[in-house]
Amino acid sequence: MTHRRAVPAALACCAALAAALTGCTSTGTGSAAGGSPAPSNSGIPSPATGSGSADAGTASPVDGPTPAASAAQAPTRCHSSELRVSIGPDHPGAGQENFAVILTNGSHRTCTMYGFPGVAFVNSAGEAVTPDPERTTGQEQRIVTLAPGASAWSALVFTNPAISGVTTVTPAAVLVTPPDETDPVRVRWTGGKVSNTGKASVPQVSPVRPGDGS
Repeated sequence: MTHRRAVPAALACCAALAAALTGCTSTGTGSAAGGSPAPSNSGIPSPATGSGSADAGTASPVDGPTPAASAAQAPTRCHSSELRVSIGPDHPGAGQENFAVILTNGSHRTCTMYGFPGVAFVNSAGEAVTPDPERTTGQEQRIVTLAPGASAWSALVFTNPAISGVTTVTPAAVLVTPPDETDPVRVRWTGGKVSNTGKASVPQVSPVRPGDGS
């Protein structure tokens, strides 16, 4: 009798154990559904995570001078008051008028310049008579170091206005502003007629380079 009663007791114990295991499985599933982090899929970030990573790791472009420009803007920069400015003779060719804007270091120290000079054609009263010349594209800008007496130059070119048929004006002078400076130097203009429309034969200036353009 004792042996027969032990069998139902063992069956009851197994049933209780099965119920307990079922309860454990149910609790684990409910925990994942209730907001516990799920494993990521093979290292692929979720959209939110991917967006945050891109924002944190991508540097926004910053406007500002290049290292070369910064160097030229140091205390060694050539100032307008230290420079003698002149316009070289015309070297025409293939319908183009070609002048050199020459900047010579007239000081007793070595100085540097970088980039484009400013150029403005004016009348005898100093009033602009043409649109501002454009900057040439695709030409390297570099620091030019000028010992006392040395020169840098910028190419000033434009199509002969007689070829393009635009209206013209004969400027009295050119105001040349050295790179990174604000004070212009006035130079007499003897190069003849210049387009005053801004539509064709517009003069262009290049970055400064060593020499006098000869």
